[in-house]
Amino acid sequence: MSVATLDRPEITAAEPRPGSAGRSTPVSTGPDSRQRPDRGVRSRLRELALLPPQPGFVSLAGGLPAPELIPRAAYARALGDVLADDPAAMQYGPPHEPLRERIVDLMRERGIDCDPRQVLLTSGAQQALSLAAQLLMAPGADVLTEEHVYAGLRQALLPHRPSFLTVRTDPGAGMDVDGVRALLARGARPAFIYAMADTHNPCGVRLGRERRRELVALARRFGVPVVEDDTYGLLRYDGGWLPALRALDPEWVVYAGSFSKILAPALRLGWLVLPPRLAAGAGVLKEAADLECSALTQRAVARLLRHGFAGHLDRVRAGYRRRRDAMLAALRDHFPEGARWTRPPGGFFAWVELPDGLDADRVCDEALAEARVAVVPGSVFAVAAGAPANRLRLSFSSAAPDDIRAAVARLGRLLHRRLRHD
Repeated sequence: MSVATLDRPEITAAEPRPGSAGRSTPVSTGPDSRQRPDRGVRSRLRELALLPPQPGFVSLAGGLPAPELIPRAAYARALGDVLADDPAAMQYGPPHEPLRERIVDLMRERGIDCDPRQVLLTSGAQQALSLAAQLLMAPGADVLTEEHVYAGLRQALLPHRPSFLTVRTDPGAGMDVDGVRALLARGARPAFIYAMADTHNPCGVRLGRERRRELVALARRFGVPVVEDDTYGLLRYDGGWLPALRALDPEWVVYAGSFSKILAPALRLGWLVLPPRLAAGAGVLKEAADLECSALTQRAVARLLRHGFAGHLDRVRAGYRRRRDAMLAALRDHFPEGARWTRPPGGFFAWVELPDGLDADRVCDEALAEARVAVVPGSVFAVAAGAPANRLRLSFSSAAPDDIRAAVARLGRLLHRRLRHD
């Protein structure tokens, strides 16, 4: 019935702003054509993602790890060991060097060669993005992104009042690097390019090998840094290994990673890998924000990474692969003709294009009220005005496979009814 991969979209890029020395105008129109972060967009996503559990209710909304894949017992043992023999764990202190060394080891799996002094510990990837913005942005600067991005990026940039330059996302190959080239060649000089090469939130795609090389080559050529959000980079399920952008250029790529998806969000622990010229300044900004990450958490995570982490990562990948496969099979079985979706090679999300004429915001409201299923409309992630209204993000991370199948079947029945009535 339905097609399991999306067609390549038409590629568009922003036009130069008149009288602005080659800068670019975002894709929107109106009295103020500069795209500003929406102060309310994040709250709607969190409202949908954090709905309390109820009988018969299934959430496909939030990017929450599956509770059974969080290593609670192993973390409790590591925490107990730290409390028993490390009195510094309850004090202020410098970054825990063994944790930075473990992160350097972890980065080798992403093809990245770095020094512990280049690793800045942060309170999750959200703070990592905020600190990267402070390092690289002046107030009102442009940022180049895809048309749909992780909603938390916009919140991280909010204090800087940026304008957004946007390019499309190819559902087969990721960011439209040709569009990036066109913008930069016409004179656009954003503060940075934001990229999720593995795996994109919300679109569930990854950047192809050649496009990765082209993107970092453009960064070098035009002197525009790339901020690489690699929150899901270690959660790959198929499609082979591809290097992180940082692995291709250590000077022009600032890398953001997180333990939230591979261990637990409540740890609030992430990191930046920075070029040496930025590392000292980033450390000052981190201290100004919150002094330091929890010394206790740093030490417990370092121990956890030293003992059995490879086996844990294998179990996590297998668990999410089963959930992803359950969702893709249910979409094929239950969604109406004309619906299309990405096949995510990793991460937590599938991106769905509904049949023409269906409004995703309305579908989300009806799904919650009638089907007892929470999903997120694409409008939550849209940067530019005028983005297609028929996109949904479906998360397969936190629900059990049987619940995913049941929820997608209920969504499918709702969509069939809506198509008959509209």
